[in-house]
Amino acid sequence: VQLQASGGGLVQAGDSLRLSCAASGRTFSMYAVDWFRQAPGKEREFVAGTSWTGGWTDYADSVKGRFTISRDNAKNTVYLQMNSLKVEDTAAYYCAADRSYAGRDYTKFRAWGQGTQVTVSS
Repeated sequence: VQLQASGGGLVQAGDSLRLSCAASGRTFSMYAVDWFRQAPGKEREFVAGTSWTGGWTDYADSVKGRFTISRDNAKNTVYLQMNSLKVEDTAAYYCAADRSYAGRDYTKFRAWGQGTQVTVSS
């Protein structure tokens, strides 16, 4: 499966953005999908994840209550709705998918999107 992330941009603190992760391939509905982010000089960190059905979701504590991950398998797309954005949310955001793994370890994901930049100003 090939992934393409989009939807990033420059916003002010408190604003919202919705990221999209569009996938090619007819079996995308069988992949768990996570969002990760990486700020300059920092390690890549888990943000949110969803199972292949969308029935299970997981969030990092830092985004819980503000971000929502969802998927539309008919459109081969996973979304990350980000509300109440903070300056510390500034990072490049990546979506990742895997058919055999669902969790927070980014080293286990085999398919990656190219990243979309989110910049939050104060």
